[in-house]
Amino acid sequence: MTTPAYGQLIDGNALSARLRADVASRALALKARGVTPGLAVILVGDDPASAVYVRNKVKACLDTGVHSVFEKYDASLTQDALLARIAALNTDPSVHGILVQMPLPKHINPHQVIEAIATAKDVDGFATLSAGELMTGQAGFRPCTPYGCMKLIESTGLDLRGKHAVVIGRSNTVGKPMALLLLQANATVTVCHSATLDIGHHTRQADVIVAAVGKRNVLTADMVKPGAVVIDVGMNRNPEGKLCGDVDFAGVKEVASFITPVPGGVGPMTITMLLVNTLEAAERAA
Repeated sequence: MTTPAYGQLIDGNALSARLRADVASRALALKARGVTPGLAVILVGDDPASAVYVRNKVKACLDTGVHSVFEKYDASLTQDALLARIAALNTDPSVHGILVQMPLPKHINPHQVIEAIATAKDVDGFATLSAGELMTGQAGFRPCTPYGCMKLIESTGLDLRGKHAVVIGRSNTVGKPMALLLLQANATVTVCHSATLDIGHHTRQADVIVAAVGKRNVLTADMVKPGAVVIDVGMNRNPEGKLCGDVDFAGVKEVASFITPVPGGVGPMTITMLLVNTLEAAERAA
């Protein structure tokens, strides 16, 4: 009997490149029918991290033949003015997806902004209606990070049917939708969070673990069943200022069969799935 190989990296950059090539060819096919997929990205204020994210999103559009409309506003922009701009984009036939970069300035209610985006253009998949579609198994837009995580798990060749998956984290943007997507794939799902008494008790039984809490070393080697698939969604800095995830990578890679690195794992997939959702929105509109 062959011993399973441990510590195989799931390369998010490579998978991302393959999916983006597919987006580019689908975008070309749409253009041949007279439709150019379009994504509007709105940035309000001067948050440096947001500026980097937005720049990466705009570049990804350019690279795959998706038309991007980038709108940057001063932090003093009123909520009414932002909502008016979203309303105009909702009715613009050249725009198929709308994304408002978070966080927003304190005087703007993020929930009201997200809810103002037309469901057919909610390519981030964050609005209540999109969440409801995911909950009930309808064909809405899946939030980009959990959707990317599913593609990463799929790339390992693991069939999730009947497997035990543990999600650490219960945010509306990652934890909850991640659990729902795993359920849809017929996994048995446990969600752990800050009030879970013994997270290790659950993770040691898991075939798949998704760590998404934004806290370093939340998952260590002694908490992982040998051969489990580990997806690290976290983005943190270690004391040396180096980018790292939620998982103790050096330790866990010795016991996990597959593991995503940080950076180069989940990160590139999030933007890629945004492009996939935008393409899908354009195909539906066409």
